[in-house]
Amino acid sequence: MQHLSLLLIELGILFAVLSGLGLLAHRLGLSPIPFYLLSGLLFGEGRLLPVNAAGPFVEAGAEIGVILLLLLLGLEFSATELMHSLQRHRSSGLVDFLLNAVPGFLFGLLLGLPWQAALALSGVIWVSSSGIIARLLDDLGRLGNRETPAVLSVLVLEDIAMALYLPMLVVFLSGGGAWQAAGGVALALGAVSLIMAAAHKAGHRVGRLLSHPQDEQVMLRLLGIALVVAGIAEGVGAGAAVGSFLVGIAIPQSFADRARQILSPLRDLFAAFFFLTFGLSLSLADVLPILPAVLLLAVVTTATKLGSGWYAAGKEGVHLRGRLRAGAALTTRGEFSVIIAGLAVAAGYTEVGPFAAAYVLILAVAGPLLTRFIDSWTDPNRRKRPH
Repeated sequence: MQHLSLLLIELGILFAVLSGLGLLAHRLGLSPIPFYLLSGLLFGEGRLLPVNAAGPFVEAGAEIGVILLLLLLGLEFSATELMHSLQRHRSSGLVDFLLNAVPGFLFGLLLGLPWQAALALSGVIWVSSSGIIARLLDDLGRLGNRETPAVLSVLVLEDIAMALYLPMLVVFLSGGGAWQAAGGVALALGAVSLIMAAAHKAGHRVGRLLSHPQDEQVMLRLLGIALVVAGIAEGVGAGAAVGSFLVGIAIPQSFADRARQILSPLRDLFAAFFFLTFGLSLSLADVLPILPAVLLLAVVTTATKLGSGWYAAGKEGVHLRGRLRAGAALTTRGEFSVIIAGLAVAAGYTEVGPFAAAYVLILAVAGPLLTRFIDSWTDPNRRKRPH
């Protein structure tokens, strides 16, 4: 009974703290992700507010949070949209990779990290935050802008690349060789192709299977399918995150809006646990010494992401100001970077954790601020409009 009492009290405190941090982030016009990461530094054994009794519950919730984050991200895109993005912006994706992933890997090697950890760091630096950026573009009223399709195309290409990158990374982090990694990538590629083909030919049947007048039934069916597929994907080495992302892609767009509306509150709850758990694995003493290097990398990779957006928007025929807005939007890092770093830390490459946390903290705040600044600078009349 005493354990149950402590569990409930600790969870109540956690919910209250996360609620306050989310409210503060909303007031400041920022993503709550950096606030949740910082809160993780306050909790845990030997810290300001220990969560010993609630620890197992929070860890399990964090795993569900990853699955829901990727599931709802997959719901943003259809198989047709993915194919269109691949065809139109393949060169944009390549430029984005060369300007961000490659320097990230080299920077990791310069820091003296093992090449496996450097590979994880390259992913942390490479991938922008689809969730934060989509919300930011909506808040700024830019979803209808000419440069926005270019931004979304780069995000989609990054998300597709993650479906292949994550299985490869998991194999290398676990000590596997090149042939095992190739097998993991081939498996993921086959799964992506299979699900995209199934979504194209039988998407309406999936929609009928999930559809029900009661939201409770829709939530349970969606979550059940996502967890089962994520578990199978994890078991065969493709990764639970990849599996849940592919489930989202398979959901027909006619049903996706309702699915997002039903699952979004659940995602927000468990995603908060995920970011909190990542923060729990870190120590402030590990983060502070590397801040100068992280700040330098944040400045450099902000410039490289500006280059990615500049190139992609140029393919849409967008001029100077729109190209700057596109680049600024892509500078934000968030949920995927933390997921990649979490995989590295779980595999024993703990040095990636503090670096990634500090990097995401900086750019999850600086990215939206830079985007808002460039948005105002390129459109002075926007200041006079009500938000």
